[in-house]
Amino acid sequence: MTKDERFVILASSLGTVFEWYDFYLYGSLAGIIGAQFFSDYPPATRDIFALLAFAAGFLVRPFGAIVFGRVGDIVGRKYTFLVTILIMGLSTFIVGLLPNAKTIGLAAPIILISLRLLQGLALGGEYGGAATYVAEHAPNGRRGYYTSFIQTTATLGLFLSLLVILFTRSITGEKDFADWGWRIPFLVSVLLLGISVWIRLRLNESPVFQRMKDEGKSSKAPLTEAFANWGNAKIVLLALLGGTMGQGVVWYTGQFYALFFLQSILKVDGYTANLLIAWSLLFGTGFFIVFGALSDRIGRKPIILAGCAIAALTFIPIFKMISSNANPALERAIESTKVEVVADPAGCGDLFNPVGTRVFTAPCDTARAFLAQSSVKYSTTYGAAGSGVKVVVNGKDVPYANAKDGNAAITTAVAAAGYPKAGDAGIVKMSHPFDIFRPQVADVIGLLFILVIFVTMVYGPIAAMLVELFPTKIRYTSMSLPYHIGNGWFGGLLPATAFAIVASTGDIYAGLWYPIIFAAITAVVGLIFLPETKDVDISKT
Repeated sequence: MTKDERFVILASSLGTVFEWYDFYLYGSLAGIIGAQFFSDYPPATRDIFALLAFAAGFLVRPFGAIVFGRVGDIVGRKYTFLVTILIMGLSTFIVGLLPNAKTIGLAAPIILISLRLLQGLALGGEYGGAATYVAEHAPNGRRGYYTSFIQTTATLGLFLSLLVILFTRSITGEKDFADWGWRIPFLVSVLLLGISVWIRLRLNESPVFQRMKDEGKSSKAPLTEAFANWGNAKIVLLALLGGTMGQGVVWYTGQFYALFFLQSILKVDGYTANLLIAWSLLFGTGFFIVFGALSDRIGRKPIILAGCAIAALTFIPIFKMISSNANPALERAIESTKVEVVADPAGCGDLFNPVGTRVFTAPCDTARAFLAQSSVKYSTTYGAAGSGVKVVVNGKDVPYANAKDGNAAITTAVAAAGYPKAGDAGIVKMSHPFDIFRPQVADVIGLLFILVIFVTMVYGPIAAMLVELFPTKIRYTSMSLPYHIGNGWFGGLLPATAFAIVASTGDIYAGLWYPIIFAAITAVVGLIFLPETKDVDISKT
């Protein structure tokens, strides 16, 4: 690797790390941000709103891919991702200054969501530009290795955000961090923005794109050529269904859903949960490069599809092992305690509420929603018409007339049956960042590390594969759209949807069927229809 090639990778990767840092700060602080900007809602609804605001940035990523992909294919790669990083950095900085809902009311969540949308648009243009730029500098036979450095940036950005959050938490203390200290990581982003812009201004245009432009072969209508032409649109669809859809759900399960699962379901404190994820990322990040380089030898398909298939087969047993190690009392209670909600079926509705807008008032619904929020596994048994609602815990009846009195009675009953409360001594807890050698902590980090390995398998080679699937003149546009639909929609909506499935079924593992199904579909579709690309010479396309 030459000095110039190293600088290209460093400049592209460093800027992308900072951009992912900006984007994922919100995800890492979703609970606190929910309390700040959605404080007028009940805690359960507030949490779902916070996750949906997190997902809003993902929803618009495909639109950013279309807008900035078109610009990148017409104007150039370098200037496009300069614009995207400016939008991202300024939006993040403004979040750090934004007054909360208690100060400016409804305007606070509206502005917050607007800034998340701007971040999503920017990220929709950033990734495709950085991956294409690096790939077009890489020699044939080495693109998997070169682009794998870009693939590390999302994880490194998350890791950096966790480190800054943990450092700030340690300095301010939990109370002050929840009140105002959470703003510091957002404000720090303006320094990272300055470094990124300075570095990227020193870059030249991609040689492959510049040669094509000098020869007058660039596209005048990349959107039409990319999506109105069935020959190319078919490859876009296959790249989504046979590649990025499964890659997206495996990635977000291994990094984000795992974090939310630890905090919201297993009741692990935020400090410890962030440290556990941070250590698993630290140990696993190098495998992005390992699998990227390996894909130059054996191909992109075998590694990506194997990662999807293995993840689909093992997610449930791995998450069960995480539960039994991180909160053993909860796992024992789930296995040994039988909880039933007995009610007239006419008074029981559907609890699936991924957008968080429904308010449950019927006793049957509020009882089940409270059980799900308390991580209690339950089943619903229908009683006689006109009968009241009761919760049966190991054969003992707990009458339930309303949420105010009934929830307290449920808490007492399930605690007596062995269900732990948040803060119980048996729940995994780290006293400092290097408290990783105790068996309980080490076991949880080891299981999270396995999830990160799945992430590196599906994500390490994906950039090279996407670049190689499409011709130079419409590459930025074509590769960005399936990537951001797969990751922005299928991946980004995963936490809110999975938690809604948990709440509606009463099973803390039921949400995992979301990534399992989509990862399995990708493994099958990709195996049958997706071409291998490692030997493609992109300079000739």
